[in-house]
Amino acid sequence: QVQLVESGGGLVQAGGSLRLSCAVSGRTDSRPLMGWFRQAPGKEREFVAAINWYGTSTDYAESAKGRFTISRDRAKNVVYLEMKSLKPEDTAVYYCSADPGANFYLSTSWQYWGQGTQVTVSS
Repeated sequence: QVQLVESGGGLVQAGGSLRLSCAVSGRTDSRPLMGWFRQAPGKEREFVAAINWYGTSTDYAESAKGRFTISRDRAKNVVYLEMKSLKPEDTAVYYCSADPGANFYLSTSWQYWGQGTQVTVSS
């Protein structure tokens, strides 16, 4: 089992920045891929970014490229999502995830989820 706890969400004005954190604990000996998803009201959960265990490879949704950065601190066992130039359309609950199957772009592929943290961007 892997436990994930997100923090760092909040209310920010358009153009502002936030850094989300995901504390990882439990059985991580499989060195799972880690990811961030988000879900806006009435919409499906969508992929935002992913990072491999060693932090040497990342992938982003088109909407996140150039504005969001995923990173990890292996010593602290924390995964971060740095978000800049936030837009009202970034408003959503952001979820940390771990250990996907074949297609990590699909939310249904991931085995472990955090409880989510709300990000609200005002215009």
